[in-house]
Amino acid sequence: MARIEALTGNESAARGAALCRPDIIAAYPITPQSSVVENLARMRANGEIDAEMVEVESEHSAMSVVQGAALAGARTFTATSAQGLALMYEPYFRMSTLRLPMVMALAGREMTSPETIWGGQQDSISVREAGWIQFYVEDNQEILDIIIQGYKVAENEQVLLPVNVCYDGFYLSHLIERVEIPDQELVDQFLPPRRAEHVILDPQRPMAVDPMTPGHLLMKYRRDHLEAMQAALAVIDAVDAEFGRFFGRRYGGTIETYRLDDAEVALITIGSTTGAGKEAVDHCRAQGKKVGLIKVRVLRPFPEQRIRQALRNVRAFGVIDRSVSFGWNTGALYQEVLAALGRSGWALPSISFIGGLGGADITLDHMLAAAEQVLALAENPRYDSPTIWLD
Repeated sequence: MARIEALTGNESAARGAALCRPDIIAAYPITPQSSVVENLARMRANGEIDAEMVEVESEHSAMSVVQGAALAGARTFTATSAQGLALMYEPYFRMSTLRLPMVMALAGREMTSPETIWGGQQDSISVREAGWIQFYVEDNQEILDIIIQGYKVAENEQVLLPVNVCYDGFYLSHLIERVEIPDQELVDQFLPPRRAEHVILDPQRPMAVDPMTPGHLLMKYRRDHLEAMQAALAVIDAVDAEFGRFFGRRYGGTIETYRLDDAEVALITIGSTTGAGKEAVDHCRAQGKKVGLIKVRVLRPFPEQRIRQALRNVRAFGVIDRSVSFGWNTGALYQEVLAALGRSGWALPSISFIGGLGGADITLDHMLAAAEQVLALAENPRYDSPTIWLD
């Protein structure tokens, strides 16, 4: 039977990875991710997992190790944050463009400088064009569950791409919540062992991997990669539905909606701030104000059709970002939503809200203030609303 434990987000990530029976784990500790590695090392020392643990001298080496193991057909896992992600960027980019499936936990942290170790999403947002699938989760239960789902998605023959499970540093990585840990036997039924077929380094069947590539072939590889990313949208929804049948929990696939059916305005959230957003929606509803919420669970590939469908009946929306887009003076997710609407020639009054940078809190009061401003915008529409900082 499944058991209930009180776990930090990092413990949830380690437990989720262990349940997936990885063959090779290589990681380098960095705040706020460090205890993911510590927990996996303890499990290995106690005989709870039989994965090979490789001690490396840097994050660049960690990604290089799991990349080589994935090329040999292994199921691999690693984890990192912020500056560690920056250091591993070269093999990180190659992991996706070689079409090697794996899962990496990413405990979100602000990028230096000014010097900081606190939570934020700028690290993962900054690499959203590196070809990885990106999940963003709301709580510690979702961390564990989506690591399991992530392998099922990554290893799907229509996808064959690596997955990041992104969760907010400290707000989730270090705080404790109730988590249901599924039975190993049931996870084994849901996620069978990896069967690598498209790339396998085998001395008995030699092949060239990543040779110097002329432009016309590189064009084909990029096109195939993009098509796999788009195919992943349907696979993510299907895997989430299958997970629900196995474990009794599901998350809505690429997005989740909350009290949106009759909403006149919507808040759009990503990550752990969704909890405060849902509370704000409940407060507004108690006052007769028709506010709903859209939680973006997958940033890459971006679920543009489902976003458009979710917004079809609202009069205005606001996006609460925990990162910035330096080129637009807005939040990054806000630009993604605008692009999704713009591709269909559709515009809605909207506001970009930015908060929670460098570990700053996004409170219920912040969310209520954002909801009030979006409600006011619906009554007096304009299409040039300035960015509003939740500070």
